[in-house]
Amino acid sequence: MRQAGRYMKSYRDIRAKHSILEICKKPELAAEVTLQPVEILDVDAAIIFADLLLPVEPMGLKLSFIAGEGPCIENAITEPEDIDGLSTSRTDELGYVAESIQVVTRALAGRVPVIGFVGAPFTLASYMIEGGPSKTFLKTKKLMYADETMWRRLMGKLVDVLGDFASLQIGGGAKAIQVFDSWVGALSPDDYVRYVQPYSRALIERIRSASVPVIHFGTGTAGFFRELHAAGGDVIGVDWRVNIDQAWSDIGYRSAIQGNLDPIALFAPLPELKTKVIDLLRRTGNRPGHIVNLGHGILPETPVENVKAVVQMVREFQR
Repeated sequence: MRQAGRYMKSYRDIRAKHSILEICKKPELAAEVTLQPVEILDVDAAIIFADLLLPVEPMGLKLSFIAGEGPCIENAITEPEDIDGLSTSRTDELGYVAESIQVVTRALAGRVPVIGFVGAPFTLASYMIEGGPSKTFLKTKKLMYADETMWRRLMGKLVDVLGDFASLQIGGGAKAIQVFDSWVGALSPDDYVRYVQPYSRALIERIRSASVPVIHFGTGTAGFFRELHAAGGDVIGVDWRVNIDQAWSDIGYRSAIQGNLDPIALFAPLPELKTKVIDLLRRTGNRPGHIVNLGHGILPETPVENVKAVVQMVREFQR
C-alpha cells in the first residue's frame, strides 16, 4: 500500500523537482516512481503512482496539494446546485494514468503485474464536500442526512466517473483494480448500508464486468466488515484494527483477503517486527488467498531497510 512515497530517497529526489500532480500527469515520471519500489523492495506487484482525487478535475473541481496539509479542493460542493454542475463526460482527460500503466507494463515485461486503483464513491464524495481531509465529516454527513436525493445523485455520478476511470486503467494494462474507501470508517454500520453500500457495489460490479479482479479496501471497518464484504470484491482488504483471522472468518472465507500489518510496526526493531510478521502469516495459515500487505499506507519516515526485511521474512516463511 502506497509503495512509492517519501520514505524512499529516489522518490524524494523527484519530488524536489516536481509536484505530485506533475508526477501523476507525466507518464514517464509516474512510471519511474512506480517502478522504484518494485526494483528496491522486490515486491510481487507494481501499484501505479496516481492519486485517488484525480477524477475530481474532469468533474469540474479545482485540485491542489498544500505542503503539510495535503489535498485541497478550492471549489468544494456547498449547495445541491453544485452537484448538478458536475461533469461525467470528461473522464478521458485522465488518460495519462493509462499511459503511465502502459509504460510500466512495457518496462516490467511480464515480471510482475500492475495494479490500478480508484477511490470509492464515499471517500471521493467526502473530499469533494469537505474540501480536504476531515476528522468529523460534518459537512458530508449533513448533506447525506438532509438531502438524500442529492446525495444519491452525487454518488451516482461518482460511480459513472470512477467506473470509466477504472476502465481506462484496465485498457492501459492494469491486471487488477483496488477500490479505496479510506474514510468509510467514519460511518455507522446502518449509515453505510443505506447511503454507501449500493454505490460501492455498483462500482465494483462495473469493474468486474471487465473481467479483472477487484480488491475492496476500507479503513476502520471492523464494525461492519461483513457489510463491506457484501458490497463486493474478489479480495477484501482489512486494516490492523482487527485480527486478520477473525476478519476472514467473519466473511466465511468467501473472498481472498489482504492485509494487515500495522504500518507503524515497520518502525519496530527487527526481532519484534519479525514476531509480528510471523504472527500475521500464522493467522492465515496454509489457506490460499492471502495477499500479505500493510493495513494502510507506508508512512513517510519508514526505514526502507525494514520494508525490505519484511518482504524477505515473508519469502522465508513461505519456503
